[in-house]
Amino acid sequence: MPLDRSNQPVTHPCPLQRRPAMSIPSQIGHALAAEFSIPDVETLTVVASRLLTAIVLGGLLGLERESKGRAAGLKTHILVSVGSALFVLAPLQMGISGADVTRVMQGIVSGIGFLGAGAILKQDKKERVQGLTTAAGIWMTAAIGMAAGMGMQMVALATTVAALAVVGALPRLMPDRKNTATEETIDS
Repeated sequence: MPLDRSNQPVTHPCPLQRRPAMSIPSQIGHALAAEFSIPDVETLTVVASRLLTAIVLGGLLGLERESKGRAAGLKTHILVSVGSALFVLAPLQMGISGADVTRVMQGIVSGIGFLGAGAILKQDKKERVQGLTTAAGIWMTAAIGMAAGMGMQMVALATTVAALAVVGALPRLMPDRKNTATEETIDS
């Protein structure tokens, strides 16, 4: 064991090196347990409930879109929702708040804008634009996921109900629109 200038054993700041009796696999096991540990049951419950809320609510919107045969369906909406929730939940769990979290949220909105733009197509022959409802649905799903990740489950739930009413019930209440734009296609 190395000694310092006063003939005292040198101690290292790394906790793994303070346990010379442990085997390397044991040291690795302890390091992994410390790295992946959740501080307490309350934190685990909060994280799990927020992510589960994002999965369920994003899934409801995705299920509605998939039932209508749209390209962005169940899996896409769940991934967008839970990803958005995680992007705001992780900084909050690290103790980051305020302006830093709002910058993360701004980044999510910008990124989802690019994803939604990929869903929009212009058909030159018919002078129509397709995919606007899908793009708006993806954007709305990200907002719902962010609300769930921030712990605003009732806001996320109310927004999901409103979005489902718009894409599910509203077209049934509108007059028949044959020979005009459909829900997913609008005249340009």
